[in-house]
Amino acid sequence: MVRDAPDLAHRLGRQAEAVCREYLSSGRREGRYWMVGDVRNTPGRSMFVRLIGSESGKGAAGKWTDAATGEHGDLLDVIRESCGLVDFKDVADEARRFLSLPRPQTEQPANRRKMTPAPTGSREAARRLFAMAQPIADTLVESYLRKRGITALHGTGALRFHPRCYYRPDEHEPTETWPAMIASVTDLDGQLTGAHRTWLNPGGFSEATLGKAPIDTPRRAMGDLLGNAVRFGIAGEVMAAGEGIETILSLRCVLPGMAMAAALSAAHLAALAFPDTLRRLYIVRDDDPAGDDAQVALVERAEEVGIEALVLSPMLGDFNEDLRLRGLDALRAAVRQQLAPEDVARFLALAA
Repeated sequence: MVRDAPDLAHRLGRQAEAVCREYLSSGRREGRYWMVGDVRNTPGRSMFVRLIGSESGKGAAGKWTDAATGEHGDLLDVIRESCGLVDFKDVADEARRFLSLPRPQTEQPANRRKMTPAPTGSREAARRLFAMAQPIADTLVESYLRKRGITALHGTGALRFHPRCYYRPDEHEPTETWPAMIASVTDLDGQLTGAHRTWLNPGGFSEATLGKAPIDTPRRAMGDLLGNAVRFGIAGEVMAAGEGIETILSLRCVLPGMAMAAALSAAHLAALAFPDTLRRLYIVRDDDPAGDDAQVALVERAEEVGIEALVLSPMLGDFNEDLRLRGLDALRAAVRQQLAPEDVARFLALAA
C-alpha cells in the first residue's frame, strides 16, 4: 500500500490548485502559490503550497512549507491533516476519491482476510465510520449548516458526510439508514478517539426539526469522549469551548480565527482537557441549567491551573438561535461586548 504514495502525490500535484481549494479552503491563490495558515486549514498566510513546478523533487507542484513551524510535506499530508485521518490507507482512499481513481485490487478474493468487526461504540468503530465518510462540500451537511445560518465553513475537516449511516432506535427495532453529519472527536494530540453523528432529513430543512432527521434521537456519540472534543483550528493561548457543534460553528461566523472545541454535552464540557498553551478560555454558555452547571465547573478548573476563564452568553437559548433569529450583525455586536479588549482587535476584526 505504501508504494502507492509517490504516485498519488504526483497525481495530486498535477491538480494542486484543485486540491487546495478542496482541503485548504481557508486560503487563497497568490501568484504561483496557495497561501493559508497551516496544513490543518487554519486561516492565515504562514503556509505556502507550490501550485506550479517540476514533476518531482524539491520544487515540485504540491510541495508545501509552513514558515512559522518549519513543517513541510506534500498534498497527501494536506489530506491527512485537514481531514483528521491517521492511517495511510484512509489517506490514500480519500486521495483516490478526490482523483476519481478505483481502489487497488492488491489481493486475490480467495486470499482476502475478512475484517474483524469493531466493538460497538469503540474508538475503532468511530475511526472506521469517519474514514468511510466524505468531505462536506456540496453535500447535505453543507446545506444543513447553511440553512442554520452557518456560512463560515473554513477549517471544518473534523466534519464529514455519510449518505447512509446506520440508526437503530433500540434493541427491539430494526436498523434504519439516514444521511448523517459525522464529526471526529479528538484528544489534545489530534488522535481520533470517537465520533458524533447527527442524522439529517433528506427531505430538507424545517423550523420544527432544524434539518435533523425525524427520529427519536437524531444525535449520538461513540468512542472515548471524556476530556476530548470536536476541534476547529489549533488552540494557542486563546480558545473557545462549548457544547454543540452548531453552537460553536455559529460563534466561528463572527470569530473565524479563534480556535474552538465542541465537547458535545454539558457534562463533557465541564471535563474538557486544557492545552498546555492555553492562557484564556472563552466558555460558550447555553442558557439552561445544565449549561450553567458546566460553566461553573469549567471556570473553577481553569482558574485552578492559572487559565483566565471568560463566559460568552447568548441573547436567546444558544448562539445558533441568536444567529438564525437575530442575525449575524446582532450576534457580532453581542459577542464584541463580552470579549477581552485585546481579542476584539485580534479575532473580531477578521469578521468585520
